[in-house]
Amino acid sequence: MAKNKELISFRDSIKESQEGMASNLGVSLSFYIKVEHGLRNPSFNFVTKFKRKFPNANINKIFFNNQLHIECDNKSAGTNYK
Repeated sequence: MAKNKELISFRDSIKESQEGMASNLGVSLSFYIKVEHGLRNPSFNFVTKFKRKFPNANINKIFFNNQLHIECDNKSAGTNYK
């Protein structure tokens, strides 16, 4: 699993530490770091807490933006990258 660059970018954009994010979301620091580093998938509760705390954040982009979605977007736009 790859690092969640979108989550890291979001955290950087709000100038928050990993410790601060974990505290804001009510999760352990170790769990938050594992999600950020791609070692754990975010749980439904994690994503729900994230959306409640950051209602304007694009959770689809942060948590669900993967290669399959990019390929689907390219195909629907008439572009085929292979």
